[in-house]
Amino acid sequence: MPKDATVLIVDDEKPITDAYAQWLEDDYQVRTAYSGSEALEKLDDEVDVVLLDRRMPDLSGEDVLNEIHEQGLTCRVALVSAVEPDFDILELGFDAYLEKPVSEAEELLETVETLIRRSTYDVQMQRFLSLANKKAALETKKSPEELDANEEYEKLTQELADLRAQLSDTATTLDDDDLRAEFYESEQ
Repeated sequence: MPKDATVLIVDDEKPITDAYAQWLEDDYQVRTAYSGSEALEKLDDEVDVVLLDRRMPDLSGEDVLNEIHEQGLTCRVALVSAVEPDFDILELGFDAYLEKPVSEAEELLETVETLIRRSTYDVQMQRFLSLANKKAALETKKSPEELDANEEYEKLTQELADLRAQLSDTATTLDDDDLRAEFYESEQ
């Protein structure tokens, strides 16, 4: 596999950052940052994926995430955190959520591969996949009663249903010429 994608790994725990880098360096160009401030220094348009610790002492992962959006960077972001996902994740603009400890290289590689693949999707599909990931993260940790009682979760579920319908409509209206054009453009 060519090393044509760049992954920035951000975690204030040096052994974790270095382990993730070692797991990914055979397949990707890897940058490491041991703080939120250092992450901002290493972020640029060449970064495709950011593996971002949520809790760091100087700048939190959420602060770094906000800066990514403010700068208009198009990288995909996976929050990697020991913090169990809660309803507050619905307000955060990330693409995947991994709970620490991530003890297997396979899980990390799979997440990076998925995010790189998603970066080729259009904005609507990216939004759908991001929301679906948040929903799945909450559903693994919250009871059905907690989910049913949360208004933000209900909004998330409705937005996912709306997006699913829109994507389905879009897919069914594509004809063979549209698909060939999409394939041709993606090959360029």
